[in-house]
Formats: sequence, structure tokens, C-alpha cells
Amino acid sequence: MKKKLSKDAYGGVSGKDYIPYITDKSKTGGNMAVLIIGIILAAVFAASTTYSGMKAGLTVAAGIPGSILGSAFVGLFARKKGILGKNIIQSMSSGGESFASGAIFVLPAVILIGSQITFIEGIAVGIGGVLFGIGAASLVHNYLIVEEHGKLMYPEAMAISETLVASDTGGESIKYMGIGFGIGGIITGLTSSFFNVTNNLISFVGSKFYKWKFEVEVNPLLLGIGFIVGLEVSLTMFAGSILSNFGITPLIGYFTDMAGEGAKLWNDPSISISQLDVNGIAGNYVKYIGAGMMLCGGIIGAVKLIPTIIASISETLKAKSGSEDGEGSSSMQILILLGGIVIGFIAAFLISGNILMAIVGAIASLVLSLLFVIVAGRLTGTIGTSNLPVSGMTIASLVIVTLIFVSMGWKSQADNKSLLLFGSFIVVAISMAGGYSQSQKATFIIGGNKNEVQRYFTIAGIVGAIVAVGTILILTEQLKDTVNPQFALPQANLMSTLTSGIMSGKLPWVMIIAGVFMAIVLYLLELPIMTVAIGFYLPISTTSIILVGALIRVFIEKTSKTDREKEVKVENGVSLSSGLVAGGSIIGLIGIILQVTGVIKAGTPSGFAAGNTMAILLLIALVILSTLPIISSKVKRDE
Repeated sequence: MKKKLSKDAYGGVSGKDYIPYITDKSKTGGNMAVLIIGIILAAVFAASTTYSGMKAGLTVAAGIPGSILGSAFVGLFARKKGILGKNIIQSMSSGGESFASGAIFVLPAVILIGSQITFIEGIAVGIGGVLFGIGAASLVHNYLIVEEHGKLMYPEAMAISETLVASDTGGESIKYMGIGFGIGGIITGLTSSFFNVTNNLISFVGSKFYKWKFEVEVNPLLLGIGFIVGLEVSLTMFAGSILSNFGITPLIGYFTDMAGEGAKLWNDPSISISQLDVNGIAGNYVKYIGAGMMLCGGIIGAVKLIPTIIASISETLKAKSGSEDGEGSSSMQILILLGGIVIGFIAAFLISGNILMAIVGAIASLVLSLLFVIVAGRLTGTIGTSNLPVSGMTIASLVIVTLIFVSMGWKSQADNKSLLLFGSFIVVAISMAGGYSQSQKATFIIGGNKNEVQRYFTIAGIVGAIVAVGTILILTEQLKDTVNPQFALPQANLMSTLTSGIMSGKLPWVMIIAGVFMAIVLYLLELPIMTVAIGFYLPISTTSIILVGALIRVFIEKTSKTDREKEVKVENGVSLSSGLVAGGSIIGLIGIILQVTGVIKAGTPSGFAAGNTMAILLLIALVILSTLPIISSKVKRDE
């Protein structure tokens, strides 16, 4: 058996001439054990991504963690299935995570506008998006995966493939994931998400002449995200928070203090702006500037996609049928696509209660989904799913559908709810298409059966829909909490602000436009608009701890003596950080469920445990516990 992928996996030969890692086409990767393991991991990653994504506005791709866990579980329960079984499990992990990564952008916005989601509505929209996204992406499989082999590199799919091939080292990665899960679980259990016996928020607030705020939330899942995304993204997000908390907020506070009682709150004339504290200024003014930045960033991203859209459609129309790969007919992919269309229309009638709205909304959603699904598949081949510009495509889609609704006279809150559910269908289809294309590229490289992976990925997407929608519903009360918000929800807040404002005509346009021009400046400076804007919108307590995680990674890299040592330690750090994210989000979610059901009652920190000093000590402990295992990891001689 070869110990690594051939150089042809990265190009140099046409796709039809590529010889995969496994050449025996009679081998399959699936059985009951693989299915059960895959369903469990799809559920875990869906719940974890839903929780952490709503918390931080960032998500962590599940492909590599899924391949590591798959390697361990296949070794224990399905050894005969080998690398093909591992590939199916990583695909199912990605399927659950892909649904959640899309759903958190729009679905919680229904709650933010003051409406309610039923489980049936969420599942209907979710499963429709899952089936349509997979079915539409499968139609261009041959073009994206085979014909474009070596041209579309699918960087994350290649990393997954390398991880699968090197799965004999999976035990080491599993160890670090376990350490991370333990650290994340224990610290989360001690803090507000569970027993709440100690304060985990370091807070300094200036409330007089210069109104500012600096906070750090001691949160293991956010620290893990920071290590994974690295310094550039973390520092850029933190820069947005610095601009918000030390630039814009103090200026608004200064000028409104000068105006005294004469300056009234834009949406409540009975309140003087000078009465607002830092949080009040941020919630009533700064967040709309951030929304304008994200809106402009999304539109610029969508405009920049126009050449890709044209090229994708053109090449897709010229591409040959995807059934020419010797793996049977395309009946399954057509069935899945039709299933998505049928469920999409059923969901449209279910959520709208208006025949005309259902037809118009369903057609608009299906057309926009088809358009951006093709784009998502192509862009995944260039930049991977972690960097897929889902925000831009979703914003463009929602603006189009909102304008259609307004032109039809549908402007009520109930109409807005229907609009956001249509938007949820679109974003889920886009996200699923990206994850599906990435999984199929890894399958092509390894030598798995694309139809088999398609079936298992579809099952994982449906499981992800059930779990993610259920998680959002469980967290409804926490998502509604504006006094002491536990979830930042930057994308969902933007979507709710955007659609509600356009429909009602009551947007604070001066602040939106100011944010738009700030985004234009960032664009002219060639800075990443959406990353800065999300940092501007997120609490500084979130971006600061994400930066701490990135700085730990920098420390690891700088203290490594050789390139190989750095590579191994960073890999171990990513595994440990994946465990931090999983442990923090899963234990946090369990804690909230136990609190809601009355099984446990969260305490209130008091005395020393309630102060900044305790939170600082907790931060030091988290940093040390997360860094020491990585620093002490050794490079094996044969590595």
C-alpha cells in the first residue's frame, strides 16, 4: 500500500486518466457501523457548529476533524472498510456541519424579528435546501471534479485526502482532540454556560468623558477558533473591534454628551442619547454602522462573483454528462434534485399560507439557489469551504427576494418571516453544495464511489437539519435575550436588520451609509471587508479571546526549532483546538438544555469568584493548559 498520495493527485494528468489511491472499484466504504458512526458525528458537528457559529460568527470546517475521528472509529468498529469507510465518515461529518454553517446565517433571524419557528417549518426548509443543494451540485460533478482536475485544486479536500492516507498517525491526533475536549468541557462547565460558579468575563469600561469598553471572555471554544483560523484573520477581526469600541463609540458618546438632552434616540424620542451607556450606544448606533459595512462587503463580494458566475454557467453548459465516470446512471442525483424542488414547494406553501407568495418565493429561491450552488462548487475548488463567501451570496439573494416581496406589497412581520425562511432554503443549499463538492473531490482522489458518498452525505445533511433546527429552537430564549446576550449572531442580526428595514422603510440610513463608505475605504485599501465588519459587529470580548488563540499559535510557530517540528506542533494544536471547540460548544449546549429543563440551576458567582481577578486567573489557566500539551509534543524520528 502506498504511504502517500501520488503527485498526479494534484494535477499533471487529466481527470479521466488519474489513478486514485484505491484502484479496486468493487470495494465500498459503507456498512451499518460506518452509517451509525457517521450519523453520530454529523449530529455532533451540527450541534457544535450551530452553537459556536452563533456565538462567534465563525465556523470550523469538519472535514479534517471528521477524518481524524473517522480513522479512530473505523479502526475500532469497521476495520475492514479501511480508508473508504474513513472517507464516508468524514463526508458525513462535513454534511452535518455544512447544514449548520448555512442555517445560522438566516434561520435565527426569524427569532430576532420577533417571530417563532416551528420545528416542522425549520425541517421542511432545511431538508429542501439539503436535497436541492446536493442534487444541483451533483449535476456538475463531472465538470468540477473530473474535467477540472488540477485546475480547481480543492485545497481543503486535498488536506482531507492527505489526512486519510496518513491515518496511521490518527491516534496522536485523537489524543490531542481528547485533551482539548476535556479542557473545553471543564472550563465551560465552571462558567455561565453550565454551573456558573466563576466569572469568565474580564471587563473594563470607561463611562465618563471617553466612553469605551474592553472585555475578554474566557471561552475555550473561541480560543480554539482563534488557533485554527490563525493570526491574520483574528487580528483583522480584532482591528474591527478596536475601531468600534475605541473609535466610533467614544465619538458618538462625546458628541451626544455635548448635545445634552436635546439629542434623542433615533427610534425612541423619549430617550436622550446622552443617557446611554457604552452598550446602549453600541446597540442603537454602532451595530447599524457594522450592518452597513457587512452589507457593502456582501454586495462587493457578489459583484466580484459575476465573472465566476458567467464562467461557471458557460462551462457547465458545455460540460459532458456527470454519468461518464463508470459509476452508473445519474438517476439518484436527479431524484435528490427533484426531491429538493418538491419539498421546497411544499415548504413554501407551509410557511407562507399565500398561494401567490408560495409560488413566487419558491421560484425565486430555486433559481437563486441553482445559480449560487454552481458558484459555490467552483469557488470551493479554489479557496475551500472555510473561505466560501456565503455571506455575500446570501445577502445578494435576500436583497433580491426582499425587493420582490416589497414590490408585491408583502411587508408585514409574517411576510418577513416567510422571506427569511426562503432565505434559509437558499443559504442551506449554497452551504451544502460547497461541503458536498469538497467531499466528492476527496472521494475522487481516494478512489471511493461517488454515488455511495452522495447517499451518506445526504443522510448526514438531513441529520444536520434535525439537530441544528432543534438546537436553535432549544436556544430560543437565549437568542431573544438583548439585555445580557449570550450569542452575537452577527450574520443573522444583519439579515433581520436588512429585511425588516427595507420592508418597513425604517432603517437608520445615515448609519448604514456611513458603514457602506467605511467598507468602500477598506476595499480601496485592499483589506478584507467582511472580516473587519464582523469584528466591528461582534463584542470585543469575543474577538479578543479569538486573538489570544491566534497568538498561542504564533508562539508555537516561533518556538519551534525546525520546519518539521513547527508543522507537527501546529497539526497537534489544530487537533487540540478542534477539541476545545467541540468540548466548549457541546458542554455549553448540554448545560443550557439542563438549565431549560430544570435539571440544574445555574449559580451566581460571588465574592472573589465574581471579579476580574478570578477571570484573569481562569484565562491564564486556559492558556497554559492549552499551550503545554502542544509545546511538549515530540516529533517522531520517522516523521
